[in-house]
Amino acid sequence: MQKLIRYLAISMIAMGISNSYASNATQVKVNAIHSNYAQTKYPIIFVHGVAGFSRVGSDPLGVDYWHQILPDLARNGANVWAARLSPFNSNEIRGEQLLQQTEEILAITGAQKVNFIAHSQGGPTSRYVAAMKPDAVASLTSVSGTHKGSPVASLLMKSNGTILGHAGIAMTNFFSAATVWAQGLDPKSYPHDAAAAGHSISVEGSAQFNAQFPMGVPTTACGEGAYQENGIYLYSFSGTQPVTNLLDPLDLMFGGTSLIVDPKGDNDGMVSRCSAKFGRTIRDNLYWNHADEVNQVLGLRSIFAPNPVDIYRQHANRLKLQGL
Repeated sequence: MQKLIRYLAISMIAMGISNSYASNATQVKVNAIHSNYAQTKYPIIFVHGVAGFSRVGSDPLGVDYWHQILPDLARNGANVWAARLSPFNSNEIRGEQLLQQTEEILAITGAQKVNFIAHSQGGPTSRYVAAMKPDAVASLTSVSGTHKGSPVASLLMKSNGTILGHAGIAMTNFFSAATVWAQGLDPKSYPHDAAAAGHSISVEGSAQFNAQFPMGVPTTACGEGAYQENGIYLYSFSGTQPVTNLLDPLDLMFGGTSLIVDPKGDNDGMVSRCSAKFGRTIRDNLYWNHADEVNQVLGLRSIFAPNPVDIYRQHANRLKLQGL
């Protein structure tokens, strides 16, 4: 079945682009390395979520999805890469893109494996690669992954097939293409499918994906998953505070969507604490919303919240000490 899924994914990519697919994963380099604190054995690939990107714009006004996180890791010895995937598409399509980028990074670096650190939809996207090529993955760390789906996506998918739904999908696909263009890439090089993305991160779509790719997903409602499968170490952490800084323009949105995710709270505005559970849970109560988890917008967060840059650096050291 997995071979069939991969064949269909590759076929859909081929139909969705005019030129051969260019992966364009980017390595983060710095002028000086200050320590080897984050120097893992294997390269680290950061995998963005839905609506994500590697970097939009150029210096000095360019914006990184993983704000300030990747350069800090590089300064502390890590070999860090940022994946560039379709901002809106299915787990399988994005997974095929990530698989190609992983193979290219292995060829460039000479490494045998990689460590994935993935946010939101990046979680199941990375799980696809771990299932298709487990011998190339040393660890997979999920940051508020949509492993059991988001009720926000489920609600939006109910309009699919209506005039409003068609308009929303068209607008989202346009935004997806614009995001790719803003990275200096040809929008036609990446297929855009908002409906497929919405289904993949919905509760219903996630259940279907988990039936095919169960690695690391808890078998209970809110328990932990396996700590290791197929030689791959599995970790997760997540935030549970939708509103953290009123100066952050995204906080108002997360405050509203949090009521859809879980009216009692216990979510980051998009993903519930239980849905984010994956493998070994490091922290599932960080004072972050869904954007704070990648240090956005531009580092705005609560004064009570830990600095995401510090948390990722500490996790890289955890991987290093694990021999990964």
